[in-house]
Amino acid sequence: MRRFLLSMLMFLPVSPCFAGNKMPVIFDTDMGPDYDDVGALAVLHRLADLGEAEIIAAGSSNHLPNSVKLIGIINRSFGREAIPIGAMKGKGATIDTWHQGEKWTNVLVDRYPIDLPLAADAPDAVTVYRKALAKAEDQSVVIISVGFFTNLRNLLRSPADDASPLTGEELIRKKVIHLVSMAGKFPSGKETNIIVDPASAEEVFKDWPVEILIAGYEVGRYVRTGDRLIQTGIKGNPVVDAYAMSIPQDREEQGKTSRYEPGGRASYDQTAVLAALRPEGAYFGKERGRLSVEKDGTNRWEVVSNGPHVRLVEKMKSAELAKVIEDLMLPVAK
Repeated sequence: MRRFLLSMLMFLPVSPCFAGNKMPVIFDTDMGPDYDDVGALAVLHRLADLGEAEIIAAGSSNHLPNSVKLIGIINRSFGREAIPIGAMKGKGATIDTWHQGEKWTNVLVDRYPIDLPLAADAPDAVTVYRKALAKAEDQSVVIISVGFFTNLRNLLRSPADDASPLTGEELIRKKVIHLVSMAGKFPSGKETNIIVDPASAEEVFKDWPVEILIAGYEVGRYVRTGDRLIQTGIKGNPVVDAYAMSIPQDREEQGKTSRYEPGGRASYDQTAVLAALRPEGAYFGKERGRLSVEKDGTNRWEVVSNGPHVRLVEKMKSAELAKVIEDLMLPVAK
């Protein structure tokens, strides 16, 4: 029996984080339009608490003034306010939440004051990312993108600097295992993270020098989280507050939109975080191919056996996956 068990263990997948190493992560987010970014960052912090990740940098791909403060507020709530945070520079989008009434993007900043600059005055995300990559071990970093592709395009194009003599492309190739991105509709369509800056998305998917793992719209569409989070009744927690404000507003519009369904909000961004740090296959299937982006933001997927991209496909039932994700979103007493 002992020999049988040992032989079975040989075939169990082991991710780097479960092998005893914390996965270094750079988290790039468009914090503001959708509150699933809040849930995704909460999941990432919880996985860091469990010893599966180390968040080495974060950045906003959205010119929304409060975006850097919002990232910092969530980081601080998990005891990680020292994480360096950057913001997009130059041409890019400024998008706030769709809610017409009280906006969580303003309320959280008023409720949880933090000594961080507005996005326009924050350090350049590219500089922050280059410093973090330069300090990291080779072939060790996962970049998780749950927003627009502007920062990633700028990183890819970046020249040598004080942080590293390598260009952005060289630095990515040397330090990054893969990019995990919430993006795209499959097999083709238009999805927000791509259509906001299609030129940057096109360049990243065409020229990124290491593998890209894609969590498409369909993967998180029916994975609904947030209702259990609100039902905890916990006060003084910015993650709970963001959902407690937003879900009732979405529920009121249930007949007009699909933003709310029983269980809560779609977990688009959380699926990317989960796949990045727990890649062993229990949650998602995978399909290799190539994603291309047209000038109008339409993305198209081609199945190619040796393609540079891998997309997630549904495997675990949505309700089961929602429980896994929301368990990681729930505040834990410390």
